[in-house]
Amino acid sequence: MKVLVDTPIWSYALRSRKKEYQNETGQLESLIKDQRALIIGPIRQEILSGYSDFGKFKKLKEKLSYFENTPIQNSDYESAAELCNQCRKKGIQGSHIDFLICAVAIRLNVSIFTTDKDFFQYKKVIPLRLKFHRKCPRLDQPTMRSNASRKDFRGSLLSWLQTA
Repeated sequence: MKVLVDTPIWSYALRSRKKEYQNETGQLESLIKDQRALIIGPIRQEILSGYSDFGKFKKLKEKLSYFENTPIQNSDYESAAELCNQCRKKGIQGSHIDFLICAVAIRLNVSIFTTDKDFFQYKKVIPLRLKFHRKCPRLDQPTMRSNASRKDFRGSLLSWLQTA
């Protein structure tokens, strides 16, 4: 099943080499390897907005071009507004982009891969699937031949992504 990958996860893979993010980075690698990672335009924009160095921006833009934007439909914007209103009614605030991510994920019937705590608040009100987060054990283990293969793939994928 496809998974909509939120900005923080991409950021961990692209910018951080901290061990505390290895689980998220490993899960993203599995999703990419299995061609299950989804991205939408607003997430791409958020990722690219973090690079003020034009050279790095250009490299990252080129690398992200390998990931096609999942289309956003007009109904997604309306659904996002409705989700925002439902949450606000229960005292839960969020960004317009977050609710657009929720609307697209609900329409596509996919999980959102994020560590953004706001999504766990939204889930109290709206029907989200958040299968991946820090406190859970690693889900959707990759179907790779061995740990050595996993390590080799991780190194090459991260190297490729992080050279931006």
